[in-house]
Amino acid sequence: MARPATKAEFSLRKPGLLRLWRMVCNPSPGRQGHALRMAAGCTATVLVGEIWQVPDLAVPALVTMAIWQKDRVTNALAGVAVNILIILLLAFVYLWIRLTLDNPMALTAAIAGLSFCFFFLGSASKLKPIAYMLGFCVVYGLIAIDQVPVGELITRAILYVDLFIAVPGVVMLVIGLLICPSPRTIAMQGIAARLRMSATLLSGIDDVAHERATDLLREGTGGLIKSLKMARLEKMWSPEELARLEQAANASEGLLSLALTDRLPEEAGNRELPLSLIDALNASAALFEKGICPESTARLALNDEQSEYRAMANILEMLTVPSPEATGEKAEKQAPKSGFFAADAFTNPDHTRFAVKGTASVMLSYFIFSILDWPGIHTCIITCFIVAQPTMGEMISKLTLRIVGALIGGAVGIAAIIFVIPHFNDITAFLCLVFVVSLLAAWIKTGDERIAYAGFQIGIAFYLTDLKGYGPTTDMVTARDRILGIMLGNFVTYAMFTSFWASSAFNGIDARLKTIVQRLGKQRDAVTASGQLACAASVQEAVSLAERQSEYAFAEPDHMRADMNHLEQLDGLFHEAETISAALLDPAARQHAETRLAHLESIIS
Repeated sequence: MARPATKAEFSLRKPGLLRLWRMVCNPSPGRQGHALRMAAGCTATVLVGEIWQVPDLAVPALVTMAIWQKDRVTNALAGVAVNILIILLLAFVYLWIRLTLDNPMALTAAIAGLSFCFFFLGSASKLKPIAYMLGFCVVYGLIAIDQVPVGELITRAILYVDLFIAVPGVVMLVIGLLICPSPRTIAMQGIAARLRMSATLLSGIDDVAHERATDLLREGTGGLIKSLKMARLEKMWSPEELARLEQAANASEGLLSLALTDRLPEEAGNRELPLSLIDALNASAALFEKGICPESTARLALNDEQSEYRAMANILEMLTVPSPEATGEKAEKQAPKSGFFAADAFTNPDHTRFAVKGTASVMLSYFIFSILDWPGIHTCIITCFIVAQPTMGEMISKLTLRIVGALIGGAVGIAAIIFVIPHFNDITAFLCLVFVVSLLAAWIKTGDERIAYAGFQIGIAFYLTDLKGYGPTTDMVTARDRILGIMLGNFVTYAMFTSFWASSAFNGIDARLKTIVQRLGKQRDAVTASGQLACAASVQEAVSLAERQSEYAFAEPDHMRADMNHLEQLDGLFHEAETISAALLDPAARQHAETRLAHLESIIS
């Protein structure tokens, strides 16, 4: 039966420095390979740029890091899509150049209008976070080209911008297909990791293992299901096998939920270990790691003292046996699709206020940039688009990661300029430097979402510092100016978003709780075991989003915390929902779980 929450678990929702360091060091499933391939892709982009002598190599390198994907199919699709998108984007920029060239007032109005549109799309449409990337590309493109006095140079600049995106696109298409695994392999690694972790939990764990198991559980199966959808595009795997893998993804999540919820670390040594169940979990994990999807699993023999593990044994027996009836995925397909804009896009003033604050940040940075006539700090404008977030807690979290990542990446870049680059004799040594720093950035970027953005910023700051033109640079002024620009953009954005219409992350937590309870109701009402497992996985994803919202609320200034006691109570309800979801998978605990769910539904009604 599911156990109650403990104080130690609530600390997982408010990560401290030690918790963040463990996130950095956590060897999560597939992280090492993903980071190595991403670093290799960035290095290949730099190599191609060096061969073609592309100016400002930092741009294609950071684009590669930003859009690099885990599997070969998604990489190929992203590479093709980004090249199509840049053609449309350049045509759009060219149109605005014709309208604003040699007309400062028109340029200023265009920057303000376009900034507002992109910020509004980022808040009120499905285009986020792509809207912010498109925004800074278009707006900064107009500003940069306005600094070019000769028409021929403008044309050449536009062509180089196309090359900036074309190189990463080709690298992702070619290199990605060569070195990245199939999306089916990615999904099977995720399934195996959950089975291994379940076996570890049953064998007895410490607090660190408990923490990593919780993080793995909170990922849900959304990423695994997406990988399987990409695998269908390869036309190499039978639909029946992919259906079995989808069932295995949901079943492995259910097994991990039961193993984590029913096992206290201090109690593990006081119970008889279900060795047959542990061995079966490890054996199944080994098959998935080898790329084999088993068609069935033998029925396990558990004695009377191990009856509490019968629910896990039942799930393991149907690990790869999908139900022919309606599943959670089919139910989602039958649900009406939402439109491009959010339902309250034109009625909720928060979207307009967000766009106004973002536009004000961009315009203030632009005026400072223009008045000082200091082109090197152009990163202040880019920063406004990158750090702007709907709520104060989200913005503070992202702003902090950007500052920390920029300082680390800038320090590494400056140290390389002073101590390393002067000793290089050929391009090979320089590419080795790029690979090593890219690997550091990629390792953090592929970690937990609480630290991932800092890794991207490490890469950006290093590229902007050491890749000014083609070939290694020894220019310290570039590093200084671009880091100062990042800090200025952070300050301006923070000042704007905290001074006007500050929106708290606390306001959205109740809605998150309602979503969790609704998904619990679907799990309770599911008529098949497969449907229950799919719904249980969706509950974990909803709990993860709610806990992140809670963390954002804790990150906000004291005066914005509406009711800290109430926030603690909501945090407890999230964990209660987690234990109810696990208990609904256990026939012996289901009746009690339904009673607890009815009580939870009465609380939010």
